[in-house]
Amino acid sequence: MPPLKALSAFEAASRHGSFSRAAEELGVTPSAISHHIQKLEDFLGVRVFSRHAGRAVLTNAGRLYAGEIERAFGTIMGATRLVAPQSQRNHLFIASGPSFAAKWLQPRIGNFIGQHPEIGIRLSTITDLRDLETIRFDLAIAYGRPPVVNDRQIEPLLAERLRPLCSPRLIEQLELREPGDLRRATLIHSSNALTWTDYLRKVVGTSIKARHELWFDRSTMAIDAAVEGLGVVLESEILAAEELGKGTLVAPFHLPKFEVETVSYYLVRSAETKGRSHVSAFETWLRAKISAANLQTTSVV
Repeated sequence: MPPLKALSAFEAASRHGSFSRAAEELGVTPSAISHHIQKLEDFLGVRVFSRHAGRAVLTNAGRLYAGEIERAFGTIMGATRLVAPQSQRNHLFIASGPSFAAKWLQPRIGNFIGQHPEIGIRLSTITDLRDLETIRFDLAIAYGRPPVVNDRQIEPLLAERLRPLCSPRLIEQLELREPGDLRRATLIHSSNALTWTDYLRKVVGTSIKARHELWFDRSTMAIDAAVEGLGVVLESEILAAEELGKGTLVAPFHLPKFEVETVSYYLVRSAETKGRSHVSAFETWLRAKISAANLQTTSVV
């Protein structure tokens, strides 16, 4: 490890572009900053600042190092805010699956901030339900099977109706009229609660060998691929609402019997949220937005 005081001096000097301003921020003299920089350069074996005409300018190595150190300091500050009680009083930590966060929650979160400007939101994404054991959160919107999380309150939140969706031109190109016609299509897979195999067995009663298959680890990517006409995706109106509204995605099979309903979203509360008004405010807002979107909520079980 390089000398930490030297790193702090370098980070401040590179951010301000001035030894004097870095010294003012850290409460030391400019000569102390210069000494720390020299110590760091000796450790690295390269110069991070070029000094001429009373000025200090980052070298190419210095610019590269500054970018990495700035990210490292940001990580340290973020970790500190996660555990420091004084930084959490007016903040709400929300965790969600990446696709739900990007396609549904993020476009609406500004409305909550407008209603509650006193509450700071920290929105993070989880790719595995086991992440809930290791991250800081007040409320989490978990997708998939009911999560098993110690010391957490868990309840069903949303049921989704999954059905095949594709671009309008693909329906005509492949003459998609019934699920059996999917043999002529490319099936687009993503991390859904229901696989294509399970869907076809429920709806058709047997599996279907499609012409091609595409696999994505994010619903957002799978939806984009379907919009581009690359194939047929198995999705719900929860994540594909914008595309369905614009008509860039449509359901080739319209009858209700071609939809499969499953409880896929769960609300998880941390043990520390009891009695916190910020948490209650967000949960009330979330349920109101779900109702306004005409999505099917689930009762507590």
